[in-house]
Amino acid sequence: MRSEQDMFDLILGTARDDERIRAVIMNGSRTNPAARRDIFQDYDIVYVVRDIASFINDPVWIDRFGERMILQLPDTMGDPPPQGDGSFTYLIQFMDGNRIDLNLFPLDKLPDRQEESLRVLLLDKDGLFAPFPPPDDRDHLPQPPSARAFADCCNEFWWVSTYVAKGLWRQELTYAKSMMDEIVRGELLKMLTWYVGVQTGFTRSPGKYGKYLKDCLPADLWVLLEKIYADADYQHTWDALLVMGELFRRAAHEVAAHQGLTYPQRDDDRVSAHLRYVRALPPDATDMY
Repeated sequence: MRSEQDMFDLILGTARDDERIRAVIMNGSRTNPAARRDIFQDYDIVYVVRDIASFINDPVWIDRFGERMILQLPDTMGDPPPQGDGSFTYLIQFMDGNRIDLNLFPLDKLPDRQEESLRVLLLDKDGLFAPFPPPDDRDHLPQPPSARAFADCCNEFWWVSTYVAKGLWRQELTYAKSMMDEIVRGELLKMLTWYVGVQTGFTRSPGKYGKYLKDCLPADLWVLLEKIYADADYQHTWDALLVMGELFRRAAHEVAAHQGLTYPQRDDDRVSAHLRYVRALPPDATDMY
């Protein structure tokens, strides 16, 4: 695996040798002093360029970065649609384990570029940029929920929980799992993000998809969170669904109290009772109630 110094030499050497590349910016975790350092960190690089079409029309120019395991060109894909800002991105996983997320950004669109707090200027041939402030993760910190956002999260969590129950009773595994994993768990992670914000004064992020939650949650809540990841067994999935409700309830009460919001306890009580009832409902039932 090429070293960090090897990769920076390659990234900056390429930029210095190519007159079309006028500046180099690095974003992402490598700029964040609070981020963990490990072998999976990629290099989030922006080349500010002239004549972006000349790069796009020459697909072999990226061969200089090394032997590729796989390449993705998100701007040529239909789902999700391209950003539409005139840039072009290469996501490159190399055979030696390194990865570069390389974004070409057109020089003439620079005034419209949305910058973020995690960025370091590595090269500026033309003095295009004023000095960047020290990088920090302020753009990635959780924000306090509005009353509407909190209410919507609670409503979606408890509403879709009834879909999971329906799928489990019918033994429609993929449907039940999709509703639980994609929607119910997503709303739970949103609430846990607000919970972490409340506990830290909104100065700490649990990370993308909650990847740092183990370090952010009290031990008893982390134990509950581990229990929501069930296998394909129906009873285990029922257990996970009910634990999700407990965890959501505890986090939401804390957020509501801190922010002066109202938790929909009546919805919680009624839906929770319904979930327990459906779990015990015979598989040949002809009436629900």
